Amino acid sequence: MTRMLAGAIGDGVFKVVLGAAFLVGGARFGDLLGAPTWLLALSGAALLIGGGIEAAYVRRRPMATCLRLMIAYDIGWVLASAGALVLAWQGSTAGGELWTAYLTAAPLVLAALLVGAAATPAPTPVRPSAPDTLAP
Repeated sequence: MTRMLAGAIGDGVFKVVLGAAFLVGGARFGDLLGAPTWLLALSGAALLIGGGIEAAYVRRRPMATCLRLMIAYDIGWVLASAGALVLAWQGSTAGGELWTAYLTAAPLVLAALLVGAAATPAPTPVRPSAPDTLAP
């Protein structure tokens, strides 16, 4: 297993663990983030599903595809986090909701794109070329 593959699987596993934490501790996280418990529960379920699909499909898809999708996901996470911080600095309580909403939608989009991506083709056996019988 390469480091990139291990990292990609770890990314999916992290989402699963975070999703479980949101489901188990939704009320506590909701208080910390200023988001309703139902949104944390929904986000937890989305993270469990998305992370599980990501961990399962990363072996079946070209690593370049997985990396592009994970980079796009992480850029979105940074932008959502920055937006949430700006809202929090302005005294709004919508920052936690924005961040949690991103964590609800983005893993499902990532999972759908991974499932829809072309599978890595199975290696074809190399056959020796047939002797040239037409040559004199």
